Amino acid sequence: MLLGTVLVLLLLGSAGPASAHAALRDSDPKDGAVLKSAPRHLTLTFTESVGLLEDSFRVLDPDNHRLRLDRAEHGPEGSDTARVTLPAKLAEGTYVVAWRAVSADSHPVSGAFTFSVGKPSVTTATVDTGPVENPVTAGLYNIARYLAYLAAALLIGTAVFMAACRPPDPAPLRRLLRAGWWTLAAATVALLLLRAPYESGTAPAFDPSAFTDTLTTRPGLVLLARLALLVPAAFFVVRLLRPKPLSFAWLASGAALCVGLALTWAAGEHASAGIQVPVAMTSSVLHVLAMAVWLGGLTALLTTLYKSSSAVPPSVVRNFSRLAFWSVTVLVGTGVYQSWRGLGSWTALTDTTYGRFLVAKLIAVVLLLVMADMSRRWTARLAQVEVAEVAVPVRVPEPVGGPPLPPSEPATAASALPPAHAGLRRSVLAEVAVGVVVMVLTTVLTGTLPGRAATEAAEAASTTGLATASVTTIPFAVGAARGKVQITLDPGRTGDNSVEAVVLTPDGGLATVPELRLSFTLPAQDIGPIDAEVTDKGGYWGTSSLNLPIAGDWMMKVTVRVSEIDQVSESKTVKIGG
Repeated sequence: MLLGTVLVLLLLGSAGPASAHAALRDSDPKDGAVLKSAPRHLTLTFTESVGLLEDSFRVLDPDNHRLRLDRAEHGPEGSDTARVTLPAKLAEGTYVVAWRAVSADSHPVSGAFTFSVGKPSVTTATVDTGPVENPVTAGLYNIARYLAYLAAALLIGTAVFMAACRPPDPAPLRRLLRAGWWTLAAATVALLLLRAPYESGTAPAFDPSAFTDTLTTRPGLVLLARLALLVPAAFFVVRLLRPKPLSFAWLASGAALCVGLALTWAAGEHASAGIQVPVAMTSSVLHVLAMAVWLGGLTALLTTLYKSSSAVPPSVVRNFSRLAFWSVTVLVGTGVYQSWRGLGSWTALTDTTYGRFLVAKLIAVVLLLVMADMSRRWTARLAQVEVAEVAVPVRVPEPVGGPPLPPSEPATAASALPPAHAGLRRSVLAEVAVGVVVMVLTTVLTGTLPGRAATEAAEAASTTGLATASVTTIPFAVGAARGKVQITLDPGRTGDNSVEAVVLTPDGGLATVPELRLSFTLPAQDIGPIDAEVTDKGGYWGTSSLNLPIAGDWMMKVTVRVSEIDQVSESKTVKIGG
């Protein structure tokens, strides 16, 4: 049941659009700029450092021909910039720039903008910026990431539980250790193989040259380091399964391996970019370790309570209770710091996706603390029962006359189970279930644009005019005519917008129609329809005076007439921001 819940959460979490971590802060030239002379370079500035791909920039000239460009590089301002040199002479007209990069925390981002030399073109070339991610590749990649988190918690938490709490019967925990190691190894290999198609947004396929390139990037090196650490970790697991106590050297080696594994997450996610990187990296390592010790240890404790061949001494639960207390203390301290670093302001708690996921995680953590308190109460009762059983002698009545009584049968595990022991089982099971939800939310947070970066990008867009145009494609069919209308709203926000509607054939070529009408309705506010009043601009239909007064989900209706008697109307919802 618990595994099914986790898989549902994983699939739902990976079904939405990709969450970019490096947001575009500025571009030179700016989006929509009209320049008197051709620029020599294109430069993008992001909210955090980015990695560049072989195909990071694609530029189409006014005739829809792709320009030959050298490989993109970081600008002199630092690793949060991407720069490419343009040809020496550019013709007059509008150029379309499609870009793609990889955030410092390993997530791909992409977008597009235009600039003009001399004066804008009558018709603007269109270019597919490429998907931020292929749904199949992204789904597999995210599932591998989730499994890696779960496996690390299982491996580290079980090892620490065995070393610190010393359960009398460690046999049930051997399967947990092996499962944690093998799952983490398999998930890491899967991440390495999927890394190249994940970055390029293509379907999952093995390309030897792309795989070789992956091994030279920071995400690839981090995953390689994780695989390398799993080799000595295997020897440590084998040694841990022996009944002989661990020496100080073995304990120190195990601690170093745990820190090294946690560092591979810190080096590939939010902590590796942004402000206060050294402090953030340290905080992230401690956070991952505390999470693994607490949640992985809970799983080990639950397994011990259910699968142990002998009664579990209360001392084992008390030792883990103390360990969990310090883990929670570290989690709270590092969590507060990471929340401040990621949010940047109180308003980001409700105004950003990152903040809303963080609130959900905080609620789950509070619930987890309530479950942990219940477990501690049951532990105290179990200890009292044990003391009472030791202190109070059991008097066995002797028969008076008659044959001696036959020896009684030993009580079964179910009949001999004290109520305190059964209550502890249930509370720990509930604690593990809520802990898995916390882990899933934590992993989702690593795939969400931090509130601070989202705010910076929004402020940059409002002050520099760098806005992302809304592009919507609506297919249509009437009689034998088939095609689609690509509608661009710039900037796609409340107020005045320019509209460009291009009619395309099924194979992507330009098509001409005798009439095209476009209207907008906001059902939630009973506004509209507002006629966009687009006119034929010679190759596309457009206007520069569409006013959408309120933010919300507008219903965009396009009517295409392909002949004197044939026309069709199609609608699609478009989100207009504030």
